[in-house]
Amino acid sequence: MTAYWVEWLNLLGRWLHFIVGIAWIGSSFYFVWLDNHLEAPADDADTKKGVGGELWSVHGGGFYHAQKYRVAPEELPANLHWFKWEAYTTWLSGMFLLALIYWYGAGVYLIDPAVASLSEAAAVGIGVATIIGGWVVYDLVCRSPLGRNTAVLGIIVFALIVAAAWGLCQVFSGRGAYIHFGALIGTIMVANVFFIIIPGQKRMVAAAAAGAPVDPNDGIRAKQRSVHNTYFTLPLLFVMISNHYAMTYGHAYNWLILIAMSVAGALIRVYFVARHKGKASPWPAIAAVLLLAGIAMAIAPAPRASQAVTPPVTTTDAPTGEGFEAVVAIVRNRCASCHATEPTQPGFLSPPGGVVLHEKRDIARQADAIYQQSVVTQIMPIGNLTGMQEEERALIGRWFEAGANSDE
Repeated sequence: MTAYWVEWLNLLGRWLHFIVGIAWIGSSFYFVWLDNHLEAPADDADTKKGVGGELWSVHGGGFYHAQKYRVAPEELPANLHWFKWEAYTTWLSGMFLLALIYWYGAGVYLIDPAVASLSEAAAVGIGVATIIGGWVVYDLVCRSPLGRNTAVLGIIVFALIVAAAWGLCQVFSGRGAYIHFGALIGTIMVANVFFIIIPGQKRMVAAAAAGAPVDPNDGIRAKQRSVHNTYFTLPLLFVMISNHYAMTYGHAYNWLILIAMSVAGALIRVYFVARHKGKASPWPAIAAVLLLAGIAMAIAPAPRASQAVTPPVTTTDAPTGEGFEAVVAIVRNRCASCHATEPTQPGFLSPPGGVVLHEKRDIARQADAIYQQSVVTQIMPIGNLTGMQEEERALIGRWFEAGANSDE
């Protein structure tokens, strides 16, 4: 019964995370777009009262006139809308999911004995320390004199991100490493909002309300962190969907793939931000596409042997044989506890991905996936909970590469 309620918490938490994430990213992307489309005020009176840029737009059958002040208006409006709860709720719901799936289920999703022998407490402690420590280091670098040089700061932040990706992949399962990398990036993004952007805006509003000079440095700092957030967004979104793609996190060079995919996402964002400002060079987008194509080619599995030149595999009832019956025995012994209509593995209420691997016809139909997950990436069984042996993986590999024949 516990697994049932955990499944419901997972569903509701994921749904909330998805909804508020759309709201946060949507508003963030809109304001980046708006800021880069502003034009000089057409009315000199607007310029004199402090308007630095304006934009006319049409949407949903209505016309909108947006204006941005260089610092602040002389008199604040009665209603001033803030954008913060979208970010906070996205982080809170994301951390809830992280705790529910990867910390509560650390033995399944976070720890891989083939990577590092960790206790559940140690694994969770490393995860928490990485997330908190990552933000502290990033913030200190941004506040240091190095943070005044955009290029130098960018290089240092990138180096720290690479180190985090590599380090996490040395201690956690690929899936656990990827999601903690995403949690680190997401925490940096929301902490930028909570500790830098919103406090700066509050000081600006308070100064404007009191008729005191507004410190422009608050706006400069907020702008720097907002720029960082917009380039972090697409890498973070990749991590959010990466658990569906074991070919990335299950690869021997998973940390390098993670960085390459993140760079591709950032380059795509660079291109679109540049487009907001006018005619943009296509090279960032081209570089991103080439990088993605390079990743796909680099991690592609070896071509499957042609059926025409491969002798058929004979069927045997002996579990140690090379045939289909031996593969069936392995899959039923090592995989079917999770991939069953009613899983017997604790913590699983339904078969992962809806894949059932009990009947021979199901195993034959899923031959490609079984080979990819258990032989190529070796991320299944998850956390190797059922103790699949290397000899068994090799047997599955030989069966598949020889044509994956069955007696069905």
